[in-house]
Amino acid sequence: MDFLQPPGWVRPRGYSNGVAAKGRTICVGGMIGWDGQEQFHCDDIAGQTRQALQNIVEVLAEGGAKPEHIVRMTWYVIDKKEYVAAYKEIGAAYRDVIGKHFPAMAAVQVAGLIEDKARVEIEVTAIVPD
Repeated sequence: MDFLQPPGWVRPRGYSNGVAAKGRTICVGGMIGWDGQEQFHCDDIAGQTRQALQNIVEVLAEGGAKPEHIVRMTWYVIDKKEYVAAYKEIGAAYRDVIGKHFPAMAAVQVAGLIEDKARVEIEVTAIVPD
């Protein structure tokens, strides 16, 4: 896996500008902050983010992938201010579950998610080396 950082660009904090990788591609659909039985255990964005990330790791494991194989993440949040206010807690959850691996990422504020109680949804692409 090669992290793509053009010369002279400021290094992004918490993500990478681009990633190049070869191998088996695993796409993880949007994961929200409920457990495997579709039960929410918290209402706050940081707690739901932690659960969504744990869900991602479990799905990746089913395909023989680990968090370090993630090359791309897209985060959908329903409230940008809530997301920004929880940066510290979200960052701690990310490091606890994913580690210090920072793939290419985008975060988008959306009008709503299909599950009304969901505060965040995260989709992932991972590439497991050949």
